[in-house]
Amino acid sequence: MIDPEKLEKAEEEFKVCSPLFLALGDENRQKVCLDLAAAGAEGINVADLSAKSTLSRPAISHHLKILKDAGIVEPVKKGTQIFYRLHLKSAFFQVKALINTIEEIITEEGTSEEKA
Repeated sequence: MIDPEKLEKAEEEFKVCSPLFLALGDENRQKVCLDLAAAGAEGINVADLSAKSTLSRPAISHHLKILKDAGIVEPVKKGTQIFYRLHLKSAFFQVKALINTIEEIITEEGTSEEKA
């Protein structure tokens, strides 16, 4: 039998990770993330991101906002410009916790079936 407390914990962790999953579920945002990764720690501005894409600057800004709200992207102001870079550590820490909880549930379920 699966521990109800672990199931509840997994449900909460899914809720915490939902914005991340939603943000990364869009192909345009996936491309933006790859472009940000290619830009490295220095980051890249909206104009340069737009030049690498078929999307307009307002569309790129919209996708960056969603990624920022999900904790995936970090804006860095340099002079009068804002550069964006990936900020994955904290976002994926939450996903890692969810995976660990699910692995615990699966392991417990497997152990329960072996005993039966």
